[in-house]
Amino acid sequence: MLIQLLFVLTAIVVGARLGGIGLGVLGGVGLAVLVFGFGLAPTAPPIDVMLMIVAVIAAAGCMQAAGGLDLMVKWAEKLLRKHPQRITLLSPMVTYLFTLVAGTGHVAYSVLPVIAEVATETKIRPERPMAIAVIASQQAITASPISAATVALLSMLAGFGVSLMDILVIAIPCTLAGVIAGALYSLRVGKELESDPEYLRRLAKGELNKPHYRTREVADHRKALWAVCLFLAATAGIVLFGSVEALRPVFHTSAGSVTMEMSHIIEILMLTAAGLILLLTRTDGIKAAQGSVFQAGMQAVVAIFGIAWMGDTFINGNMEALKGSVEQFVAEMPWLFGIALFVMSILLFSQAATIRALLPLGISLGISPAVLIALFPAVNGYFFIPNYPTVVAAINFDRTGTTRIGKYVLNHSFMAPGLIATGVSVGLGLLLVQVL
Repeated sequence: MLIQLLFVLTAIVVGARLGGIGLGVLGGVGLAVLVFGFGLAPTAPPIDVMLMIVAVIAAAGCMQAAGGLDLMVKWAEKLLRKHPQRITLLSPMVTYLFTLVAGTGHVAYSVLPVIAEVATETKIRPERPMAIAVIASQQAITASPISAATVALLSMLAGFGVSLMDILVIAIPCTLAGVIAGALYSLRVGKELESDPEYLRRLAKGELNKPHYRTREVADHRKALWAVCLFLAATAGIVLFGSVEALRPVFHTSAGSVTMEMSHIIEILMLTAAGLILLLTRTDGIKAAQGSVFQAGMQAVVAIFGIAWMGDTFINGNMEALKGSVEQFVAEMPWLFGIALFVMSILLFSQAATIRALLPLGISLGISPAVLIALFPAVNGYFFIPNYPTVVAAINFDRTGTTRIGKYVLNHSFMAPGLIATGVSVGLGLLLVQVL
């Protein structure tokens, strides 16, 4: 088992270094070693999760192509410029809301340059809002009803009677509280901008005299607004059907009455939203497939395909040994499973892939669904090593140099806000599930 685990971890580390679809395809290599080398029986690939994610990505990509994302960025810019002194508190709320609505943290790319510019113009250290804004965009993944991670969690806990609302009623307030705690901490991070030596050095060398960033203009506000409204309507429909089982269609078959699965509802509503956006706004479908949201989302699908399939096969083939090793510890201290989720997310750079890879083990260990929901935000650990795309983008967008990687790599701008946000989210979640 240990030799198999070595191959699995090697595939994860090498795949993460390759970037893009590297994580997924290296998962395929690891799976080949497990199946053909060690004789493990492959489990079923996570088709339902992948198809749900593809449907959501299609709708989000169409919204972006129609100008909906640009319109949302314009709204965010207007809010931040209206209250520049509160940017450290407002910027994480903006990126959190963006991710909550769109289901992907990659939408933060569009608003990070705005945050950096407004903070610099207001003489507020950009590191303060930038770092927590990135963390907020990650935390919201585990609160979004249409994110790949939430969809994966719901699909795996549905057999235990868990509804979408059961997840959201814990995930949203807990992650929001974690983000607020991180933002309050960020208010006093580092020296004031005008006393920062790196900023003063760049200012003296004229490196800050470049033209200011300007957000992309929305070509057609009416089309963009239609796209946003249609996407939000589909999201609201998913929340409604996921919360009230009585609203789901019931089909009468020879085997008896069957209630429509949430996976099918998500797929239908999101594909419908994507189709209506293209039809009503006359947006080119090819343009939707070329957008950053669609490309990033499809990379996540490939990652889940390879990594989750490899992880499922390894865990299923070694279930008895794994249970015997950790069952007693986890039974006494189930929060330890949260540490495993956190560490695995650092390696996988994907909340959804982490859930698909490790949750079967948590379920087999007898951890209650309620505790698993409380531990859900622990999968937001990929800020730990500062090489995730949104982290790198935030560093590059901050022209003052205050958002940075430290001398010892791990002492970077995102570490403290990330640990605070994740710790508060998980801790509050464990408290809430005891009460509710």
